[in-house]
Amino acid sequence: MQWLGVLLVAALVFGACRLIDKGFTKLFRSQAQHLSGLSVRLSKKYAAAGLILFVLGVSAIFTGIRSGVILAVCGGILAAAGICLVVYYMTFGVFYDGEGFLLTTFGRKTSGYRYQDIRCQQLYNAGGQIVIELYLTDDRTVQLQASMTGVYPFLDKAFEGWCRQRGIRAEDCAFHDPGNSCWFPPMED
Repeated sequence: MQWLGVLLVAALVFGACRLIDKGFTKLFRSQAQHLSGLSVRLSKKYAAAGLILFVLGVSAIFTGIRSGVILAVCGGILAAAGICLVVYYMTFGVFYDGEGFLLTTFGRKTSGYRYQDIRCQQLYNAGGQIVIELYLTDDRTVQLQASMTGVYPFLDKAFEGWCRQRGIRAEDCAFHDPGNSCWFPPMED
């Protein structure tokens, strides 16, 4: 009987994650790039982990109210961490089409860019995870993790658009090596 309860809670958590994702998309994303269906998004594991942490935090709060303040405080911290993960998942995205891309992040207005606005890139290895940081002409940066959904198709499309918009042939770009995660000129020291 307990397994049925666990399965029901898991189904509710993942179902709520899916509904929140679809509802948020329909409410706040209506520009052409949003509707193109092409995007770079965080792994859905962020949202699922956030919902699970939130549910565990709320249950710890209610248990802590009856049995002890420490459990309630820890539950509050856990619930807040869960909310932060869900908000991070919901607000980050790179939406693109053939001419440019939109960058959406938490706390900042959605910004539109053409591919020619990419100045250079820098690679980082963060705990075994490749991070590709793109530097834009307005001094803003975009950090893309290799584990994100749709990151490599975006970088291929961005390089193609970058070459076209700058009037450069791909063959003339000695730095271009997708096998080593290099699409754009490296950052100069």
